[in-house]
Amino acid sequence: MSIAEQTAGPEIPRSGFPTRFREAEARGARLGRPLRRVGRVQGVDEDLMRRIGERLGVRDEPGAGLAHAMRLRAGAAGRVTMADFRRALHEGIDAVVEPAPALVDFFAVVDPVPDWVDWDLLERGARVYNRFGQNAADVLLQLSLIGGYRFGGPTDLLVATGGLTGGSTRRRLAETQKWVTALSRPDALRRDGEAFRLTVHVRAMHALVNQSFEPRWDTERWGLPINRADQAATLGLFDGVLLLGVRALGVPVRAADSRAVMHLWKYVGWLMGVDDDWLVDLERDRHRINYHQLLTQADISEAGPRLARSILEAQVEVHTGRFARLRGRIARERTLSMLTVFLGPRSMHELGLPVRPPWATAYVVALNTLRYRVLGATPWGRVRLDRWGHRVTARVLGQYFGAEQHDVGRLDAPPDVLS
Repeated sequence: MSIAEQTAGPEIPRSGFPTRFREAEARGARLGRPLRRVGRVQGVDEDLMRRIGERLGVRDEPGAGLAHAMRLRAGAAGRVTMADFRRALHEGIDAVVEPAPALVDFFAVVDPVPDWVDWDLLERGARVYNRFGQNAADVLLQLSLIGGYRFGGPTDLLVATGGLTGGSTRRRLAETQKWVTALSRPDALRRDGEAFRLTVHVRAMHALVNQSFEPRWDTERWGLPINRADQAATLGLFDGVLLLGVRALGVPVRAADSRAVMHLWKYVGWLMGVDDDWLVDLERDRHRINYHQLLTQADISEAGPRLARSILEAQVEVHTGRFARLRGRIARERTLSMLTVFLGPRSMHELGLPVRPPWATAYVVALNTLRYRVLGATPWGRVRLDRWGHRVTARVLGQYFGAEQHDVGRLDAPPDVLS
C-alpha cells in the first residue's frame, strides 16, 4: 500500500516511545505547513507515526554486527580489522583472506544491487544534482543542516561527538561536502565508484558511533543515538528538502529531473540502511514522510544554537588569501540573509541568530533566472551549467579542506565524529 493510500487510525498512545516522540507536535505542524501543502497531506497518518516512534529504538543491525566485530580485541575470534574492511570495501569481500563472519554479512547486504535500481535514471540524477551547483551547497548547509538544528536529539549527539562544534566544524563540513560531491559524478555509485565506497564507509562509521555512545546515551529520552527513524529523516533532508530549497532559489526542476534526483538518493538511502518502506520514488511521498517526521520531533535543545554558531563561524574561517577577512564576513552575512528567508525570523531567534534582510536570496534568484530559464534553455547553456557545477564543487572542497587530504573521517581513529 502506498503512503497516499494509507488511512489514519485512532491516535496512538505516546507511552512506550522515547519521551521526545511528539513532544512538540504543534510546533512541528507549524513548521511543516509548506510540506503539508506540497505533500498533499490530508491528515495525520497514525500508522506512519507509529513506525517512526518504534524505529527511534531500532538500529542498523548489519552495521551493528560489523561495529561489534571491529571493536573486538586483537586476536579475538571474529574480529574485523580495519585493513580487512578497507580491502573488502575497495576490492570486494573475495579479496579478504578468511574474512570474519560479520564482515561477510555486512557486504552481503551492501554489495547486491536491488532490482529496482535504474542506472540511466540514477546517472541523470547525478547530472541534475551537479547542475544545481552553488544552490545545492546553499540549501544543504542552510535549510537541511542548520534547519535541522531546530530539533533536539541528533543535534545533541553531534555536540556529544564533537562532530560539528569547535575546531572540527570545518573538517566535518568538508567531509560531508566531499561525500555529496562524489554522488554527482558519473558512475560514482557503481561498485568500484568513489561514492559507493564513501557511502558504505559512512554507514560503518555511523555504526561505530552508535555502538560507542549507546551504553551512555539517554535512550529513554532520545531513542538510540543513530536509529532507523533519524536515518530516514536525514535522507529526507538530502532529497525532498533539497528539491524544495533549490526551487525556492529560482531553479526550475522538471518532474523527470525530480524523479531522477529521488532515485539517486533512494539508492544512497538503501546503501545507508534506511528501511525499504521509507525509500520512495516520488518527491510528493517524501514530503509526506518529512511532514510526519516533523510532527514527531522534540523541541529545540541547547545543542541547536551552539551548532548553528559553529557553522556561521566556519563560514568566516574558510576564506584565505587576499581580503580573506572581508570575504569571510560577506559569506557569513550572505548565509544569515538566506537563512532568514529559509527558516523565518522566529526560527532564527530560536537558534540565537540575527535576522537579516533578504538581499542574498534576491540576487541568487535573479542569477538563477538567467542561468536556468534563459541560458539553460539552450544546449550551450546546459553545458555551461555542467561546467559551473564542477567548478563550484571544486571551489567549495578547496575552501573547506584547504591543504588537507580530501577524504571522509578515518575509521581507525576513535569513532567520535559523524560525517
